[in-house]
Amino acid sequence: MRFGLGVPTGTEGLMYPIPFADPEQAVRLAVEAERLGFDGVWGNDHVTTQKYVRAEFDTPPRYYDPYLYLAYVAAETTTLRLATAITVFAFRNPVVLAKQAATLDQLSGGRFILGVGIGAYREEAEAMWPGMDIHRGKQADEYLQALGLLFTERNASFDGRYVKFTDVESYPKPRQTPLPILSGGNAPGSRERAAKYGHGWIPAVLTPDEIRAGLAEIREIAEVNGRELPAFFDVAPQFSVAVGTSTADALDNFERSQLFQHMRSLSKSTLKDQNQDDWIRRNLVGNGEQMLEQVRAYADAGVTTMSGLLFACNTVEEALDQMAWFAENVIAPYRRETGEEVGE
Repeated sequence: MRFGLGVPTGTEGLMYPIPFADPEQAVRLAVEAERLGFDGVWGNDHVTTQKYVRAEFDTPPRYYDPYLYLAYVAAETTTLRLATAITVFAFRNPVVLAKQAATLDQLSGGRFILGVGIGAYREEAEAMWPGMDIHRGKQADEYLQALGLLFTERNASFDGRYVKFTDVESYPKPRQTPLPILSGGNAPGSRERAAKYGHGWIPAVLTPDEIRAGLAEIREIAEVNGRELPAFFDVAPQFSVAVGTSTADALDNFERSQLFQHMRSLSKSTLKDQNQDDWIRRNLVGNGEQMLEQVRAYADAGVTTMSGLLFACNTVEEALDQMAWFAENVIAPYRRETGEEVGE
């Protein structure tokens, strides 16, 4: 089991209040994550302020570019995996995205993980492509096929509805062969893309049973399409972490956080099929032993990475304190009982 921290590339006004993390603080969180024994950091991707965030806050949030942020973090760390959770396809030309991803993988010594998806907020894609009728799922299929060519072929060409390029010689290629590409999202399309093209799956706040069922579906789709999944298929769900002396105490802390409000905002998109009152089974909530039990349950369901963990707090200092607590009370004891080493 790997443990990843969700870093504030695009979290102000969403998961955390405005203001939350200055650039120096955002980097500090990543550096401290490596020191504490987290395996990776996972940055999200936004280009413009969502309507509900504008209605709640007078000050615009600061959304940092995840690739520039992760490149800076790469220079400040040595073992930390650097991941996007997720890169939104509609925000970048696929040829440019392939160049960014390969460059980051090269500069970091092969530490990059490319998490991809259609994004939770359609309004951002519409802001970038006004008047265009984009089917984001079909666009994502074309992007994944195109990236596969750009990462492997000397001269790549693609002629699709949303993606078109001719005779592109994109070098350097990623240092990793293959570069891990993880499909993000809870919708059936995300699982289908993971099965057909990906090296992993990034769902959000699912129960162990739901993840087990989703993984079985991915394996079935892959088999139907004549594809054998990679030997290491990274099942990397995202969770909220609410710390407390008991379940009730942790839930109280959770419900007073901006993160809780963000989870509620996703009830009509990413989390639309979930019972919004059932936070305990879908996240890490409670004291250390309670969280360890949940980690064990997720590992038994096939989870290999707890990606982009987000702590229910409202300041960077609170986040640092909770990260240290989590490292001492969850990561370290889990690794002792399983005999795992950092980064395995």
